[in-house]
Amino acid sequence: MSTSLEMVTQLFERAALLLLFLFFLIRIPRFKESLQKDKNSPLELIVITIVFCGFAVFGTYSGIDVDGSLVNVRIIAIVSGGILFGPWVGIVTGLVSGIHRYLIDIGGITSIPCLITSVIAGVVSAYISVKVKRSLHWISGIAVGMLLEVMTMLLILVFAEPFELGLEIVTIIGLPMIIGEVSIGFIVILVRSVESEKEMIAAMQAKLALDIANKTLPYFRSMNNKSLHTICKIIKNDIKADAVAITDTRDVLAYVGFGEERYRIEHEINSELTKATIRSGEITIRNRATDSNMPEMKCLLIIPLAERGEITGTMKIYYRKAYKITYPLQTMAIGLAQIISTLMEVSRVEQIKEAANKAELRALQTRINPHFLFNALNAIASTTRKSPEKARELIINLSGYMRYNLELTDEMIDIHRALKQIRDYVEIEKARFGNRLQVEYEIDEVNVQIPNLLIQPLVENAINHGVLKMKEPGVVTIAVRDLKDKVRISVTDTGVGIRQEVIDKIHQDDVPTKQIGLYNVHQRVRLIYGEGLIIRRLSPGTEVYFDITKKENV
Repeated sequence: MSTSLEMVTQLFERAALLLLFLFFLIRIPRFKESLQKDKNSPLELIVITIVFCGFAVFGTYSGIDVDGSLVNVRIIAIVSGGILFGPWVGIVTGLVSGIHRYLIDIGGITSIPCLITSVIAGVVSAYISVKVKRSLHWISGIAVGMLLEVMTMLLILVFAEPFELGLEIVTIIGLPMIIGEVSIGFIVILVRSVESEKEMIAAMQAKLALDIANKTLPYFRSMNNKSLHTICKIIKNDIKADAVAITDTRDVLAYVGFGEERYRIEHEINSELTKATIRSGEITIRNRATDSNMPEMKCLLIIPLAERGEITGTMKIYYRKAYKITYPLQTMAIGLAQIISTLMEVSRVEQIKEAANKAELRALQTRINPHFLFNALNAIASTTRKSPEKARELIINLSGYMRYNLELTDEMIDIHRALKQIRDYVEIEKARFGNRLQVEYEIDEVNVQIPNLLIQPLVENAINHGVLKMKEPGVVTIAVRDLKDKVRISVTDTGVGIRQEVIDKIHQDDVPTKQIGLYNVHQRVRLIYGEGLIIRRLSPGTEVYFDITKKENV
């Protein structure tokens, strides 16, 4: 029979094996990462529970036999697991190891006491993990472990038959078992030392995110495909990704990295994972991605970008090797995405202000445009001889149009007021061109507000660059349609039709001077409503439209 000192030594040897095994486990990146998380996934909890159940069962099998009793480290494994990883690990480990201890020695003098204290150990350790300050976990673990061993000794005395045998066992194993619980403190301190690295890692990742933000800040001052491409390139290089992309809710705006030659910017999003992220607003992580569009990429992190609580796009990070999306990288990328969202929103506000100033300047130019005024007056003069009544109507139209421009402000206006100005403009143009121009209105009853001079340039473009470029008469249709959750404003003509090359240049921010009016409206609509003009070639003619979400007008 071993002496008490020998038993203590052997118990510490077995506890040292647990410590050594844990030490090697926390060197494994994925296991170490799970320790640093504030909340573990169900799969991670299952794996950790299996590990500590294995520790507890091993503790039983490696116990020192003393008259049918086992001097072991089972309670050490249960309490350590419960304190470190919470109720699930503690309670399950206590139940499994307690039942196992009972089943391998049914009817043994210590089997029932060990079952009872194992279950209690799981429950108590779970309570400590939730209710006790983390800084006190190690000392609480030692105290609870010792109290549980005292309880085990008392239960052995209660259940022992004969009592003298129980007393003999308790006398031999009691002190070594109680002293052995000091190992709980060592295990908790070891694992907590890994968790403490989390703060250092968080600080490093925060610094990296801020460094990236500082590098990309100048490119947010004028957001376009070229600047977004540069932003993606900076992010890719700094986080050592294989590819980085930024999208809006419909199209890929920029893509940099592996497979870049296959991407055509402004093409529609094909990835179902990206569409699901936009719909749900939840981060998507795939450490073994199986995306048919990007089969070479094994890791994918998709983070939604939001402005004023609305999802406006995504940032996507790709790696060609599996399991590259670590927890620190996720934390950094989420923080970076929040910074990017804020920068994009600020940039959009600044660009709206700039666009408003340009719109005001253009409005001033429109007010004093001598060609339009002279042509309108000539049309009125020629109509005066043939139809004085029509001439009077045209004078009213011209005065209304001029008054609208003189009263122009930067504020949003009711759509019906904007349509009134367009009607005045159209009547003057119809007087000039007679049967060559026909204008139709399809207006639903809606209650929305729009910026000044948003529709009129589209109508002007449809007339001058569409219908009047043809020899035969043409039709311009101005429509405002109620589509339940949104309002669609469209201008359609049966003219010569816009060239696909012009549409591509507008979307690529590479616009010649003669298309600057249409491009300005595209920019304003994109900045204000998140998506620019939709321009479609028809047969014959062109359709230009944009949508206004009703809740944006609340």
